[in-house]
Amino acid sequence: MRSRLLIVTGCSQGLGLAMVRSFAALSHTILGCARSAPAIASLQKEFSAPHAFSVVDVADAAAVESWAGKVLASHGAPDLLLNNAAVIHPNAPLWKVPADRFNRVIDINVKGLANVLRAFLPAMVNARKGVIVNFSSGWGRSTSPEVSGYCASKYAVEGLTASLAQELPAGMAAVALNPGVINTAMLQDCFGKESASHYPSAEDWARRAVPFLLQISPKDNGHPLTVPGIPTD
Repeated sequence: MRSRLLIVTGCSQGLGLAMVRSFAALSHTILGCARSAPAIASLQKEFSAPHAFSVVDVADAAAVESWAGKVLASHGAPDLLLNNAAVIHPNAPLWKVPADRFNRVIDINVKGLANVLRAFLPAMVNARKGVIVNFSSGWGRSTSPEVSGYCASKYAVEGLTASLAQELPAGMAAVALNPGVINTAMLQDCFGKESASHYPSAEDWARRAVPFLLQISPKDNGHPLTVPGIPTD
Protein backbone atom coordinates (compact mmCIF):
# COMPACT_ATOMS: atom_id res chain seq x y z
CA MET A 1 0.00 0.00 0.00
CA ARG A 2 1.36 3.40 -0.98
CA SER A 3 2.15 5.97 1.69
CA ARG A 4 -0.62 8.54 2.10
CA LEU A 5 -0.80 12.07 3.45
CA LEU A 6 -3.32 12.39 6.27
CA ILE A 7 -4.79 15.35 8.12
CA VAL A 8 -6.10 14.45 11.60
CA THR A 9 -7.87 16.98 13.82
CA GLY A 10 -8.19 16.26 17.53
CA CYS A 11 -5.03 14.16 17.26
CA SER A 12 -3.70 14.40 20.81
CA GLN A 13 -5.90 11.95 22.74
CA GLY A 14 -8.48 9.19 22.46
CA LEU A 15 -9.30 8.05 18.95
CA GLY A 16 -7.15 10.75 17.37
CA LEU A 17 -3.99 9.66 19.14
CA ALA A 18 -4.70 5.98 18.50
CA MET A 19 -5.15 6.72 14.78
CA VAL A 20 -1.91 8.71 14.61
CA ARG A 21 0.06 5.85 16.11
CA SER A 22 -1.56 3.24 13.88
CA PHE A 23 -1.20 5.26 10.67
CA ALA A 24 2.42 6.11 11.48
CA ALA A 25 3.18 2.42 12.07
CA LEU A 26 1.99 1.81 8.51
CA SER A 27 4.38 4.49 7.19
CA HIS A 28 1.73 7.07 6.34
CA THR A 29 2.47 10.75 6.94
CA ILE A 30 0.29 12.50 9.53
CA LEU A 31 -0.20 16.24 9.90
CA GLY A 32 -2.37 16.80 12.96
CA CYS A 33 -3.76 19.48 15.19
CA ALA A 34 -5.22 19.77 18.66
CA ARG A 35 -5.85 22.49 21.24
CA SER A 36 -3.46 21.28 23.96
CA ALA A 37 0.06 22.69 23.64
CA PRO A 38 1.60 20.12 26.05
CA ALA A 39 -0.05 17.24 24.19
CA ILE A 40 1.17 18.55 20.84
CA ALA A 41 4.68 18.93 22.25
CA SER A 42 4.52 15.31 23.40
CA LEU A 43 3.45 14.18 19.93
CA GLN A 44 6.30 16.13 18.35
CA LYS A 45 8.74 14.25 20.58
CA GLU A 46 7.16 10.89 19.77
CA PHE A 47 6.99 11.41 16.00
CA SER A 48 9.66 13.15 13.96
CA ALA A 49 9.47 14.42 10.37
CA PRO A 50 7.75 13.89 8.02
CA HIS A 51 4.98 13.96 10.65
CA ALA A 52 4.08 17.36 12.08
CA PHE A 53 1.63 18.56 14.74
CA SER A 54 0.31 22.02 15.50
CA VAL A 55 -1.64 23.74 18.26
CA VAL A 56 -4.91 24.80 16.61
CA ASP A 57 -8.41 25.32 17.96
CA VAL A 58 -10.65 24.30 15.07
CA ALA A 59 -13.31 26.72 16.34
CA ASP A 60 -10.95 29.58 15.39
CA ALA A 61 -11.44 29.97 11.63
CA ALA A 62 -8.43 32.25 11.18
CA ALA A 63 -6.15 29.83 13.03
CA VAL A 64 -7.39 26.92 10.93
CA GLU A 65 -6.87 28.88 7.71
CA SER A 66 -3.31 29.79 8.72
CA TRP A 67 -2.46 26.20 9.65
CA ALA A 68 -3.98 24.79 6.47
CA GLY A 69 -2.11 27.31 4.35
CA LYS A 70 1.21 26.15 5.76
CA VAL A 71 0.29 22.47 5.40
CA LEU A 72 -0.85 22.86 1.81
CA ALA A 73 2.21 24.91 0.88
CA SER A 74 4.59 22.29 2.25
CA HIS A 75 2.76 19.06 1.45
CA GLY A 76 -0.05 19.72 -1.02
CA ALA A 77 -3.60 18.38 -0.82
CA PRO A 78 -4.14 15.48 1.59
CA ASP A 79 -5.25 12.01 0.55
CA LEU A 80 -7.35 11.55 3.68
CA LEU A 81 -8.86 14.30 5.84
CA LEU A 82 -10.11 13.03 9.21
CA ASN A 83 -12.32 15.52 11.03
CA ASN A 84 -12.14 13.99 14.49
CA ALA A 85 -12.05 17.00 16.85
CA ALA A 86 -15.07 17.03 19.16
CA VAL A 87 -16.21 17.82 22.69
CA ILE A 88 -19.29 17.02 24.76
CA HIS A 89 -21.11 18.90 27.50
CA PRO A 90 -21.72 17.38 30.97
CA ASN A 91 -24.73 15.07 31.18
CA ALA A 92 -27.80 17.20 31.91
CA PRO A 93 -31.28 17.99 30.60
CA LEU A 94 -31.12 20.63 27.89
CA TRP A 95 -32.48 23.39 30.12
CA LYS A 96 -29.69 22.76 32.62
CA VAL A 97 -26.82 22.81 30.12
CA PRO A 98 -25.07 26.20 30.46
CA ALA A 99 -25.17 28.24 27.27
CA ASP A 100 -21.39 28.49 27.08
CA ARG A 101 -20.99 24.71 27.28
CA PHE A 102 -23.68 24.12 24.64
CA ASN A 103 -22.15 26.75 22.38
CA ARG A 104 -18.68 25.21 22.71
CA VAL A 105 -20.03 21.87 21.49
CA ILE A 106 -21.53 23.51 18.40
CA ASP A 107 -18.47 25.72 17.85
CA ILE A 108 -16.07 22.76 17.75
CA ASN A 109 -18.18 19.85 16.52
CA VAL A 110 -20.01 21.72 13.74
CA LYS A 111 -18.44 25.10 13.03
CA GLY A 112 -14.93 23.75 13.64
CA LEU A 113 -15.51 20.91 11.21
CA ALA A 114 -16.76 23.40 8.63
CA ASN A 115 -13.69 25.61 9.23
CA VAL A 116 -11.40 22.68 8.44
CA LEU A 117 -13.37 21.78 5.33
CA ARG A 118 -13.32 25.35 4.01
CA ALA A 119 -9.57 25.51 4.56
CA PHE A 120 -8.60 22.25 2.84
CA LEU A 121 -11.33 21.54 0.30
CA PRO A 122 -10.34 24.07 -2.39
CA ALA A 123 -6.94 22.38 -2.82
CA MET A 124 -8.50 18.91 -2.71
CA VAL A 125 -11.20 19.82 -5.24
CA ASN A 126 -8.61 21.44 -7.50
CA ALA A 127 -6.57 18.23 -7.37
CA ARG A 128 -9.80 16.20 -7.78
CA LYS A 129 -8.64 13.73 -5.17
CA GLY A 130 -9.06 12.91 -1.53
CA VAL A 131 -11.41 11.32 0.98
CA ILE A 132 -13.05 13.33 3.75
CA VAL A 133 -14.15 11.45 6.86
CA ASN A 134 -16.29 13.51 9.22
CA PHE A 135 -16.57 11.77 12.57
CA SER A 136 -20.17 11.40 13.60
CA SER A 137 -21.52 9.16 16.37
CA GLY A 138 -24.24 6.71 17.22
CA TRP A 139 -25.74 9.86 18.72
CA GLY A 140 -25.80 11.35 15.24
CA ARG A 141 -28.22 8.61 14.17
CA SER A 142 -30.12 8.03 17.42
CA THR A 143 -30.71 9.94 20.65
CA SER A 144 -30.37 9.60 24.42
CA PRO A 145 -31.35 11.92 27.25
CA GLU A 146 -28.91 14.44 28.73
CA VAL A 147 -26.68 14.69 25.64
CA SER A 148 -28.90 16.94 23.52
CA GLY A 149 -26.19 19.35 22.42
CA TYR A 150 -23.88 16.54 21.36
CA CYS A 151 -26.72 14.78 19.50
CA ALA A 152 -27.57 18.05 17.75
CA SER A 153 -23.96 18.51 16.69
CA LYS A 154 -23.58 15.00 15.31
CA TYR A 155 -26.90 15.07 13.48
CA ALA A 156 -25.55 18.25 11.89
CA VAL A 157 -22.38 16.40 10.86
CA GLU A 158 -24.49 13.75 9.16
CA GLY A 159 -26.53 16.30 7.21
CA LEU A 160 -23.56 18.48 6.31
CA THR A 161 -21.62 15.47 5.03
CA ALA A 162 -24.49 14.13 2.94
CA SER A 163 -24.88 17.53 1.30
CA LEU A 164 -21.14 17.99 0.79
CA ALA A 165 -20.92 14.59 -0.90
CA GLN A 166 -23.27 15.87 -3.61
CA GLU A 167 -21.01 18.86 -4.26
CA LEU A 168 -17.73 17.03 -4.78
CA PRO A 169 -16.29 16.22 -8.21
CA ALA A 170 -15.85 12.67 -9.39
CA GLY A 171 -12.86 10.98 -7.81
CA MET A 172 -13.52 12.29 -4.30
CA ALA A 173 -15.60 11.14 -1.35
CA ALA A 174 -17.10 12.55 1.82
CA VAL A 175 -18.51 10.19 4.42
CA ALA A 176 -19.90 10.49 7.92
CA LEU A 177 -18.41 7.82 10.17
CA ASN A 178 -19.91 6.35 13.31
CA PRO A 179 -16.79 5.04 15.06
CA GLY A 180 -18.83 2.92 17.49
CA VAL A 181 -18.71 2.97 21.27
CA ILE A 182 -15.15 3.14 22.59
CA ASN A 183 -13.71 3.49 26.08
CA THR A 184 -12.38 7.05 25.87
CA ALA A 185 -12.38 9.92 28.35
CA MET A 186 -15.51 11.26 26.65
CA LEU A 187 -17.36 7.97 27.13
CA GLN A 188 -16.21 7.79 30.75
CA ASP A 189 -17.68 11.24 31.31
CA CYS A 190 -21.01 10.07 29.90
CA PHE A 191 -21.25 6.47 31.11
CA GLY A 192 -18.93 6.46 34.13
CA LYS A 193 -15.59 4.64 34.21
CA GLU A 194 -17.02 1.27 35.24
CA SER A 195 -19.58 1.11 32.41
CA ALA A 196 -17.13 2.52 29.87
CA SER A 197 -14.58 -0.16 30.73
CA HIS A 198 -16.77 -2.80 29.07
CA TYR A 199 -16.12 -1.27 25.64
CA PRO A 200 -13.00 -1.54 23.43
CA SER A 201 -10.06 0.76 24.13
CA ALA A 202 -9.04 3.39 21.60
CA GLU A 203 -6.04 1.22 20.67
CA ASP A 204 -8.23 -1.84 20.06
CA TRP A 205 -10.58 0.34 18.03
CA ALA A 206 -7.74 1.67 15.87
CA ARG A 207 -6.62 -1.84 14.95
CA ARG A 208 -9.98 -2.32 13.23
CA ALA A 209 -10.69 1.25 12.19
CA VAL A 210 -7.44 2.21 10.47
CA PRO A 211 -7.53 -0.53 7.79
CA PHE A 212 -11.22 0.30 7.26
CA LEU A 213 -10.49 4.01 6.85
CA LEU A 214 -7.74 3.31 4.33
CA GLN A 215 -10.20 1.36 2.17
CA ILE A 216 -12.74 4.19 1.84
CA SER A 217 -12.90 5.32 -1.79
CA PRO A 218 -15.01 7.42 -4.16
CA LYS A 219 -17.54 4.59 -4.39
CA ASP A 220 -18.43 5.29 -0.75
CA ASN A 221 -19.21 8.95 -1.37
CA GLY A 222 -22.21 10.09 0.66
CA HIS A 223 -22.70 6.78 2.43
CA PRO A 224 -23.00 6.85 6.25
CA LEU A 225 -20.41 4.35 7.45
CA THR A 226 -19.77 2.49 10.71
CA VAL A 227 -16.51 0.87 11.79
CA PRO A 228 -17.13 -2.89 11.59
CA GLY A 229 -16.66 -5.11 14.61
CA ILE A 230 -17.11 -2.31 17.17
CA PRO A 231 -20.17 -2.12 19.48
CA THR A 232 -22.65 0.56 18.49
CA ASP A 233 -24.74 0.62 21.68
